[in-house]
Amino acid sequence: MPRVEVRQDESLERALRRFKRMIEREGVLKALKAKKHYEKPSERKRREMRQAISRRVRNATLH
Repeated sequence: MPRVEVRQDESLERALRRFKRMIEREGVLKALKAKKHYEKPSERKRREMRQAISRRVRNATLH
Protein backbone atom coordinates (compact mmCIF):
# COMPACT_ATOMS: atom_id res chain seq x y z
CA MET A 1 0.00 0.00 0.00
CA PRO A 2 1.42 3.41 -0.93
CA ARG A 3 2.39 5.68 1.90
CA VAL A 4 2.90 9.44 1.76
CA GLU A 5 4.38 11.54 4.51
CA VAL A 6 3.59 15.22 4.53
CA ARG A 7 6.81 17.11 3.98
CA GLN A 8 7.81 20.25 5.82
CA ASP A 9 6.09 23.33 4.34
CA GLU A 10 3.79 21.13 2.21
CA SER A 11 0.04 21.55 2.25
CA LEU A 12 -2.21 18.62 2.95
CA GLU A 13 -3.87 19.04 -0.46
CA ARG A 14 -0.53 18.66 -2.22
CA ALA A 15 0.31 15.53 -0.21
CA LEU A 16 -3.12 14.13 -1.04
CA ARG A 17 -2.48 14.75 -4.75
CA ARG A 18 0.83 12.88 -4.47
CA PHE A 19 -0.97 10.01 -2.76
CA LYS A 20 -3.63 9.85 -5.49
CA ARG A 21 -0.94 9.76 -8.18
CA MET A 22 0.82 6.89 -6.39
CA ILE A 23 -2.44 4.96 -6.13
CA GLU A 24 -3.11 5.52 -9.84
CA ARG A 25 0.40 4.42 -10.88
CA GLU A 26 0.25 1.24 -8.84
CA GLY A 27 -3.18 0.33 -10.18
CA VAL A 28 -4.80 -0.06 -6.76
CA LEU A 29 -8.13 1.45 -7.83
CA LYS A 30 -8.26 -0.59 -11.00
CA ALA A 31 -7.68 -3.80 -9.05
CA LEU A 32 -10.29 -2.81 -6.47
CA LYS A 33 -12.91 -2.14 -9.15
CA ALA A 34 -12.10 -5.45 -10.84
CA LYS A 35 -12.66 -7.35 -7.59
CA LYS A 36 -15.89 -5.51 -6.79
CA HIS A 37 -18.06 -7.99 -8.69
CA TYR A 38 -17.57 -11.63 -9.53
CA GLU A 39 -16.41 -12.23 -13.07
CA LYS A 40 -17.00 -15.62 -14.62
CA PRO A 41 -13.85 -17.31 -15.94
CA SER A 42 -15.23 -17.23 -19.49
CA GLU A 43 -15.88 -13.47 -19.19
CA ARG A 44 -12.38 -12.93 -17.82
CA LYS A 45 -10.81 -14.85 -20.74
CA ARG A 46 -12.90 -12.87 -23.23
CA ARG A 47 -11.89 -9.54 -21.64
CA GLU A 48 -8.21 -10.51 -21.54
CA MET A 49 -8.36 -11.58 -25.20
CA ARG A 50 -9.89 -8.23 -26.19
CA GLN A 51 -7.19 -6.39 -24.24
CA ALA A 52 -4.45 -8.43 -25.90
CA ILE A 53 -5.86 -7.69 -29.36
CA SER A 54 -6.11 -3.97 -28.66
CA ARG A 55 -2.53 -3.98 -27.31
CA ARG A 56 -1.29 -5.69 -30.48
CA VAL A 57 -3.13 -3.22 -32.71
CA ARG A 58 -1.81 -0.25 -30.70
CA ASN A 59 1.76 -1.61 -30.80
CA ALA A 60 1.54 -2.33 -34.52
CA THR A 61 0.54 1.26 -35.27
CA LEU A 62 3.38 2.64 -33.13
CA HIS A 63 6.13 0.65 -34.89
